[in-house]
Amino acid sequence: MKSICVYCGANPGNDPKYAEGARALGRALVAENLALVYGGGNVGLMGIIADEVMRQGGEVTGVIPTALVDREQGHTGLTRQFIVKDMHERKAMMAQLADGFIAMPGGLGTLEELFEMLTWSQLGIHSKPVGLLNMDGFYDGLVSFVAHAGAEGFVRPQHAGLMIVEAQPEALLKRFRNLAA
Repeated sequence: MKSICVYCGANPGNDPKYAEGARALGRALVAENLALVYGGGNVGLMGIIADEVMRQGGEVTGVIPTALVDREQGHTGLTRQFIVKDMHERKAMMAQLADGFIAMPGGLGTLEELFEMLTWSQLGIHSKPVGLLNMDGFYDGLVSFVAHAGAEGFVRPQHAGLMIVEAQPEALLKRFRNLAA
């Protein structure tokens, strides 16, 4: 395992704990010698985690669509930055570059990316780990919903188990490493 794709908010959230969580995940990635792949933005939790990985001496690859660069939301201090045509190309390239995926707190885009990677795993398109960093219970409702969907017969138990949930970055990365071993 060489790189992890992190999905997270283009906003920092209302509580400073989310920014600190992004910095903590950035430090954990560098400590594990894992590069960051992310959406290439300089705003919100995306910018915070990228800045922390770079500050710690790690490697960061951003993938951003032209429309967001045009809105001056692209990070200019990354190891590598790919500018792509649209969101579909962005997500495909991020998936190709990463050896695993983590969703931090975020909004609708974060959820969409998380569920796309879970669906791709369910369909056998990839066999990479997909994690949910459930900081301070941010995703408790989502975890409950997936369990409910399973109980109602819409998500098979083996597919519900594809989502690795941990509250701490180090614990999540340890589970990723154990799967790769």
